[in-house]
Amino acid sequence: MASIKLLKTFSTAVILLMGLSGYSLVLQTEPVFAEKPEEAVHAIHEPLKVTIILQRVYLDGEMSEERIEETFWSMEDFWAKYDEWQLVDMEANKAVFKQEYDDISPLLKANGYFGLSDEGVLTIFNGRPDGSNIIQSFFQIDLGRLESIKRDQLKKGIPIRNKQCYEDVLETFKPYTVRENSEEPG
Repeated sequence: MASIKLLKTFSTAVILLMGLSGYSLVLQTEPVFAEKPEEAVHAIHEPLKVTIILQRVYLDGEMSEERIEETFWSMEDFWAKYDEWQLVDMEANKAVFKQEYDDISPLLKANGYFGLSDEGVLTIFNGRPDGSNIIQSFFQIDLGRLESIKRDQLKKGIPIRNKQCYEDVLETFKPYTVRENSEEPG
């Protein structure tokens, strides 16, 4: 079953590549027995229209997708335009590219806040922490060891404006992670 899917994917990729390479389609626009032979069959040199899906993956795990309808006349144009992207999937008239960004997502920059979930897990919320709209969870915080000022900050929510703030908050609260064997020998 997997080999059939692989063969199908390969054949659709070959069709797309042939189209992008400049092979032309021959369409019959006149009857075969036309009065003039040059009118019988017309070669149509049309560009290939492809749906491009661009996936952007951010440091915080968020992924955005953008769909674009593109027209290409040559394979060189196709690869040159997306040379900094990783090809993930290709089908007939569709290509999916991915790019990883060393930054936090626009969603976090606009409305992301660090806070604590009801279970005491360091969490990112879409908006101020209120138990809902969770974007991402990290690790359990040992609330007994957490200083009251830090607990208050998390209760109000710490806004995430940039990558540096994101990394700083994770580093600040990592020492307060609940350890599986937190009992000390006595």
